Amino acid sequence: MRIVIGEGSCGIAAGASKVHTAITDLMGENEPFTLGSTGCIGMCFLEPLIDLYDGEKFLRRLVRLKPEDAPAIVEAARTGDLSKVDSLTISPDDESFLTQQTRIALRHCGLIDPTSLEDYRKSDGYQALEKVLKTMTPEQVIEEIKISGLAGRGGAGFPTWFKWNAARTSVTDPSIPKHMICNADEGDPGAFMDRAVIESDPHNLIEGMLIGAYAIGASEMIVYVRAEYPLAIKHLEEAIVQARAANLLGDNILGTGFSCDMKIKAGAGAFVCGEETALIASLEGKRGMPRLKPPFPAAKGYMDEPSNINNVETFANVAWIMLNGGEKFAAMGTEGSKGTKVFALTGKIRKGGLVEIPMGKTLRDVIFGIGGGIRDDKEIKAVQMGGPSGGCIPARLLDTVIDYKALGATGAIMGSGGMVVMDETTCMVGMAKFFLDFTMSESCGKCTHCRIGTKRMDEILTRIVNGEGKEGDVELLEELCISIKDGALCGLGQTAPNPVLTTIRYFRDEYDAHIREKRCPAAQCAALLHYSIDAEKCTGCGRCAKNCPAKAITGEKKKPHEIDPNLCIRCDQCRKNCKFDAISVT
Repeated sequence: MRIVIGEGSCGIAAGASKVHTAITDLMGENEPFTLGSTGCIGMCFLEPLIDLYDGEKFLRRLVRLKPEDAPAIVEAARTGDLSKVDSLTISPDDESFLTQQTRIALRHCGLIDPTSLEDYRKSDGYQALEKVLKTMTPEQVIEEIKISGLAGRGGAGFPTWFKWNAARTSVTDPSIPKHMICNADEGDPGAFMDRAVIESDPHNLIEGMLIGAYAIGASEMIVYVRAEYPLAIKHLEEAIVQARAANLLGDNILGTGFSCDMKIKAGAGAFVCGEETALIASLEGKRGMPRLKPPFPAAKGYMDEPSNINNVETFANVAWIMLNGGEKFAAMGTEGSKGTKVFALTGKIRKGGLVEIPMGKTLRDVIFGIGGGIRDDKEIKAVQMGGPSGGCIPARLLDTVIDYKALGATGAIMGSGGMVVMDETTCMVGMAKFFLDFTMSESCGKCTHCRIGTKRMDEILTRIVNGEGKEGDVELLEELCISIKDGALCGLGQTAPNPVLTTIRYFRDEYDAHIREKRCPAAQCAALLHYSIDAEKCTGCGRCAKNCPAKAITGEKKKPHEIDPNLCIRCDQCRKNCKFDAISVT
């Protein structure tokens, strides 16, 4: 028997390494089972997670594990008696999280050892590369990608074949080097798709990039990855060493005459470096700031040489397409959006994690079908798509189809794949401010509209959530949004107003309540909250007073207490500590 534990970043954060150690400590010599690791299968809400196999045959999935579960797991592996782990086994309802998905980019994640080239090859790894290098011309590769309809998964949705063809044909002088670059600078709050792919399936990224490099005629590949992803970098470094040793990287790959190598650049965590020209500047050792286009990177990119940039998920689809055919990929999705898309499902959701679905599913399919609905039986209020560059889609539009055009019509964007679910307790004005704070801080400062405009917007939103908003503030916000979208140099500034515009469009009543009534309908903006004690429910236990850091609560023992509004700092400690539901917040 094989015990395989999920040790992606999410699994480790949930305690997978402790479970691993606990099992290791119980193992003796000549055990009838082995213990191994895999990456993230996407069921982050069930971590730590273990899969049991008999050879290659899948037996059982164990979830929400703790170190004290190790004896039962070891005993089951020794004896083959799986009844010993019945209480740890995944439920059919949770199992449906995966069965409702169609996995291409994530097809190996959580199923293979990411540090094993042998494991990857057992799963058809590098067969697509061999097919391409030995039987296809670069033009044929680009045509197959064109047939597939694969569009960039980083957010813009630009046709991949077009970018590849532009890089191939921009310069015909063979003495001028070309570069294939992967944008793994995943900066959206709540997004972790690229991290999971690199951690769990690094050879898939290498293979996809090699096929792209062959198509455009590149001799060098660069992966620009956030330094905050140490496990992803570690696994990719190991995969590069393994690929070089197997003649899958370097000179004369597989004896075909094609030579190409790969290096990693760890970025410093600047969100603006997700924009391709800013990313290139950072690669060159300069400050990460965007520039005007044209010239486009296809003609003058890294080191002023022809370059192509795609994100991790785009490359993760390439080997599958070349092995299975572009038509099979294009058969999934909608007319204008082909294939599948990976989303990081987070927020007020029962089942958070990685989801890969064919384009054409609805938001409701993902949130309530795969994600299991809203936590704590709350009502859904909105879903944020596309991160700080995206927008908030209200609950009434949950039947919106997931494709580039339909999402764009709502005012949101597909983005790289963040899907943050919000319930009735979310303040939409506060949410708009949260995302604007982020883009304001991440602005490179090069253009005035973005640098100053986002600052002025943030000042207005701060006034509103602090109860100091005034008539005309919403109209001023809208005016600033339009000016910034029209005048900003790059995608960061051009999309920074989206969360504000969509929350005004769909939740104008919340802005009006903050400004006119000095009230936060979601009871989240601290400056607008009023705490009081219900005398009929209060038993006078004193628990609230003991936990009040401002000493704002007074009262005699076993008699109703009171809160002094002038002393109350709205820290919420009284409500959290009250066992009688006597604290009301309005």
